Amino acid sequence: MRYLTFLIVTVATLIFASLSFHHPFFIIFALIGAVGTGIGIYNLFQTHHSILRNYPLIGMMRFFLESIRKEMRQYFIESDTDGTPFSHNKRAIVYQRAKVQLDKRPFGTILDVYQPGFEWLSHSLKPQHPDPKTFRISIGGPQCTKPYSASVFNISAMSFGALSANAIRALNKGAKEGDFAHDTGEGSISIHHREPGGDLIWEIGSGYFGCRHEDGSFNAGRFAEQAQSPQVKMIEIKLSQGAKPGHGGVLPGAKVTREIAEARGVRIGQDCVSPAAHPAFSTPIGLIDFIFELRRLSGGKPVGFKLCIGEKSEFLAICKAMIEKNVTPDFIVVDGTEGGTGAAPLEFTDHIGMPLRDGLSFVHSTLIGLGLRDQIKLGAAGKITSAFDMVRVMALGADWCNAARGFMFALGCIQSQSCHTDRCPVGVATQDPLRQRALVVPDKAERVKNFHAHTLEALAEVIGSAGLRHPSDLRPELLHRRISPTKTQTYAELYPTLHKNALIAGTAHEEMASLWKKVSATQFNAYA
Repeated sequence: MRYLTFLIVTVATLIFASLSFHHPFFIIFALIGAVGTGIGIYNLFQTHHSILRNYPLIGMMRFFLESIRKEMRQYFIESDTDGTPFSHNKRAIVYQRAKVQLDKRPFGTILDVYQPGFEWLSHSLKPQHPDPKTFRISIGGPQCTKPYSASVFNISAMSFGALSANAIRALNKGAKEGDFAHDTGEGSISIHHREPGGDLIWEIGSGYFGCRHEDGSFNAGRFAEQAQSPQVKMIEIKLSQGAKPGHGGVLPGAKVTREIAEARGVRIGQDCVSPAAHPAFSTPIGLIDFIFELRRLSGGKPVGFKLCIGEKSEFLAICKAMIEKNVTPDFIVVDGTEGGTGAAPLEFTDHIGMPLRDGLSFVHSTLIGLGLRDQIKLGAAGKITSAFDMVRVMALGADWCNAARGFMFALGCIQSQSCHTDRCPVGVATQDPLRQRALVVPDKAERVKNFHAHTLEALAEVIGSAGLRHPSDLRPELLHRRISPTKTQTYAELYPTLHKNALIAGTAHEEMASLWKKVSATQFNAYA
C-alpha cells in the first residue's frame, strides 16, 4: 500500500502515453504523470528523507502541509509530565542539530515566566568558554581495574528487535564517529552492534539475553566470553525501567528472526520472556554478589545497575548490602517514570515509578549520607533531549545523561506511535526489510553524531553563561523554579541532600533515619 499511489501514477502515465498516439490531448496527462513518476523514482533512491523512501509520492503531502503551517510551529507550548512548560517540538530542535541547521529563535521566550513551574539557571557576569570535548568522566570505582572514560551524553538502552538493524547500525556508527557510548538494551549484542565498532554498554536484563542457558538462567561462561570483548566498555544490570517498572516483557516468537535469536541466545520463533524479577538473585545481598561476580567475569570492567525508584526502603536495603559486603557498583543509572518504550500498559506508563528528578535526588542524597557518593558515578535517563534537560539533572547529582528519544529523532523518528505494530513509516522500529530500507545508515549515523556534538556545544554555552567550565561544576543552588506567581525556590531548597555520612552517624532526618534502621540487606521489602 505504501507504493500504491506511485504505481497508480506510473500505470496511468503509460496508459496516457499510449493514448496520446491516438489523440494529442492525452500528451498533457502523460507529461504530468511522467513528472510524478520521475519524482517517485527519485524519492525511492534518495538517502536523506526516510518517509519519501517508503512513501515516494504520498509522503510529499507531509512536507507540503508542514511548509504551509504556522512559521513558528515548533514553538507551540504544551506541558511536560511534571507540569513544566517546554517547547512543543523538541523533535524539531533535534532535527535542526542533527542536520546542522540553524536552531536559534527570534524575539525572545514565549514561556510565561510567572507561571508556576517555570525554571531558569542563574547566569554569571564572568562567563566562561568551556570546551565540550572535555565533557567526559571516568567511570570505575576502587574495585574496578578497567575504568571507562565516558562522554557525559550517551545513547540510552534500546534493543535490537525493538529497533531495526539499520537503526542499530546507524546509532553505533554515530557513537563510534562521535566518541560516545551506545547502550545495547536488554536484547543483547547483535552483529549490527559489532559491525560499526562503537563503544557498548551491555545491558543485562532479567531474561539474560546473550548470556543464558536454554532454561533462561544466567550462563557465566557465555557472559564472560561476550563481556571481555574490547568493544564492551561497561556492564549494566537492568533492575527496572522507567516506562514500565516491575512489569517485565515478552517479544512474541513470531517476531524472533534468525538474527534476533542469534543475539539473544534463543530459538527462532521462541518467545523472548523477560521476567519482572531477576532469577539470579532475590535479595539485596544477592544483587551485590552478582555485581561482584560480573566484574570478575568481565575482567574488571565497570559494573552497575539501572532502576526506576519505587519503594525508597528497597534502595536503602541495596545500600546496606553494599556496606555489609564492602562491595559497591561502579555506577547507578536512575531512570524516571517519564521515560519511554515501544509498548507498555497505559497505567505503567503514566502512574508507576518515581519521576527522574525525585528519584535521582534521592539516590544522590542517600549515597552522600552513607559516604559512598565518591565511589559511585550516577547516570540519569528519562526524557532528556536538550542541554537544559541535562543541566537540570546534573545539578541534582547526575554525572552523565542517557537519551533514547532524542537519538531516535536524529534517526528520523516522527513519533507515529506505531512502534509495537512493526509498521514504522521511517524504518526505525520495525523488522520489515522493505520498511527498514528507508533508513540509510551513513546518512543517519552522521545525524546521530551531529546531534550529540551540537547538544554538547549547547551545554557548553549554557554552563559557560553560569561561569562554569565543566558540567560537574553545576550546583543545585544555580537552578530556580517558580512555585507561585510571587515565590521561587532553588533546587537546593526543593531537593535537599543529607550531610556526608549522616545515615552512618545517625544524624539524618527522622524519615531517612527510621527507614535506614528498618531495612535489611537480606530482603528487598522492609515491610515483609
